[in-house]
Amino acid sequence: MGADAADRPAAALEPSATAGITGNRRRAAWAVFALVALAITVSDQLLKAWIVANYTPYTPSPVVGDWLRVDFIHNAGGLFGVFQNSAPVFALVSLGVVAFIVGFEYRSGWTNWLLTLALALLLGGAIGNFIDRIRLGYVVDFVDLGIGTWRWYIFNVADSAITVSI
Repeated sequence: MGADAADRPAAALEPSATAGITGNRRRAAWAVFALVALAITVSDQLLKAWIVANYTPYTPSPVVGDWLRVDFIHNAGGLFGVFQNSAPVFALVSLGVVAFIVGFEYRSGWTNWLLTLALALLLGGAIGNFIDRIRLGYVVDFVDLGIGTWRWYIFNVADSAITVSI
């Protein structure tokens, strides 16, 4: 009981100092989390609006030869176009995913910056596609990669953010 201050860990001596570091780090992580998610959502929505205004649906337009094309399509399904005409269901699932992401970040995000960034990308992508599903009843996809008849699935900025985060 008569332990001297030199025998105690620094955290025991100054709990307010470590709490301040954690609080500052937590606020910074929340700011990064929110700003990255917002940047993904806004850039996704602005680019989709530009694509809708300037391209004809289902008409591929070359950007870099045949390798990269803009092919504006309406994706009324989910990942890779599965479960077509299920936008309302996917919108509800998106709400659950958004709640899970924010809750997960709240519980653990400020302890790991890579996790915070990944969750922010995931959140921005989920919100970007959620907005399309609610507003349009489908997701605007437009990036078409491939060679000749070997094409990847057509995707958008939100899909890219989700893929990078995973």
